[in-house]
Amino acid sequence: MNVTDRVRKVVESHGARLYDTEVATENDRTLYRVYVTKEGGVDLDLCAAISRDLSPMLDVYSPVSGAYYLEVSSPGVERTLKKPEHFLNSVGEKVALKLSSGEKVKGTLAGFEEGDVVLKTEHGTERYGLDEIRQARTYYDW
Repeated sequence: MNVTDRVRKVVESHGARLYDTEVATENDRTLYRVYVTKEGGVDLDLCAAISRDLSPMLDVYSPVSGAYYLEVSSPGVERTLKKPEHFLNSVGEKVALKLSSGEKVKGTLAGFEEGDVVLKTEHGTERYGLDEIRQARTYYDW
């Protein structure tokens, strides 16, 4: 079992879902971020409880070499979409795509079918393969 699978088990034991993990460097500090989602939302108490349970497990099964700081949070309203399940769980939301051609497209995510992102735009329904998408994010009109 790899580290991500172990993290997923801890997150799920709290009734939440693992959205993603990432390793980042900020201000010369290595961060291991764990993003979680939960029906009804993610609050500070949930993040603290997951962090408390993850910490001893990650001491044994370290996700990175060397020292790091653990962060547990929600991916937020405006979040990156990378995996098929990210797209499937975001159907109905507004999405902005940056394509490998350099084009930018915005619309409402209508689905994820046969490896294609289906987007309703002002021009109608459009399909984009994951290999065409350089970056995808949900967005909110504030």
